[in-house]
Amino acid sequence: MRVLLVEDDPLLGDGIRTALIREGYVVDWLMKGRDALEAVRVEPFSLVVLDLGLPDIDGLVVLKEMRRQYPLPVLILTARDAVEQRIMGLDAGADDYVLKPFDLQELLARMRVVTRRAEGRSTQLLSIGQLTIDEAQHEVCWKGAPIALARREFALLLELARNSDKVMSRPKLESLLYGWGEEVGSNALEVHVHHLRRKLDKHLITTVRGIGYRLDSRVA
Repeated sequence: MRVLLVEDDPLLGDGIRTALIREGYVVDWLMKGRDALEAVRVEPFSLVVLDLGLPDIDGLVVLKEMRRQYPLPVLILTARDAVEQRIMGLDAGADDYVLKPFDLQELLARMRVVTRRAEGRSTQLLSIGQLTIDEAQHEVCWKGAPIALARREFALLLELARNSDKVMSRPKLESLLYGWGEEVGSNALEVHVHHLRRKLDKHLITTVRGIGYRLDSRVA
């Protein structure tokens, strides 16, 4: 899952970014609200983690603008602990609210809840036929057997499973798997798909020539 982190504190931002990458997320980090609004306009993020105390635009203004244009889940991360402030954030369209200082595991759990809610799911388990994906534990079971996947293999399978039976274009998948500044090999996506087919079922992921890939729920 690709996350946009908007946090102007260099130490905190770097710490959150490092922790999320370690958990398997693709993370792009910005410090200004205007940059964040431009980023969500051109990039397919799955979630925005948004600080309210930004140097150029108040985070609530950024939140309202995002809500006006884009159906993105937004998790507020802020030191504003007054009840009135939290109510304002939720009324402005925030999906959840985490107060600083915070525990990393709580942040991760709330991120999972927000994204599940956006997808209309109630549990962290994503099941399609004989395929089960546990987002929190980064575990995959195929026909009842655990399957070991590399980080990007897991991320690719998760994105395809979230959109099962829909064709996902190559550029869209690459933009979800790789953040800014990460080099993408010309055949990197094909290699990940090849590994998934070998570890699961060669017919599970269909190539739609000239467009991209689709996870076929009928095979699962």
